[in-house]
Amino acid sequence: QVHLAESGGGLVQAGGSLRLSCAASGRTFSVSDMGWFRQDPGKEREFVAAITRSGFSTSYADSVKGRFTISRDNAKSTIYLQMNSLKPEDTAVYYCVARNPPTAVPPPSTAGEYDYWGQGTQVTVSS
Repeated sequence: QVHLAESGGGLVQAGGSLRLSCAASGRTFSVSDMGWFRQDPGKEREFVAAITRSGFSTSYADSVKGRFTISRDNAKSTIYLQMNSLKPEDTAVYYCVARNPPTAVPPPSTAGEYDYWGQGTQVTVSS
């Protein structure tokens, strides 16, 4: 089993930045691609970004391209989401996800492709 723990959420003004972290524990050797989804109450769950185990391939939702950057440190079994130029519409609970091998290039953007989910961290962007 793999456990995912998110951190770094909070309240920020529009135009500001936050960096989310997600640490994997347990059978981390079985973890392949990882990523982030988000969901605001009353809205559908939305793909944000994903990265392959090697870190060489990434995927982004159109709504965050150019503002968010996903990265990975396999030595720490951790991924990061650097969020810049935040907008009120980025407000949501952000969930870290991971999947078993094999890796996919580019990493998938469909929730059903991921095997493990974290508990989520709240990001609130005020206008």
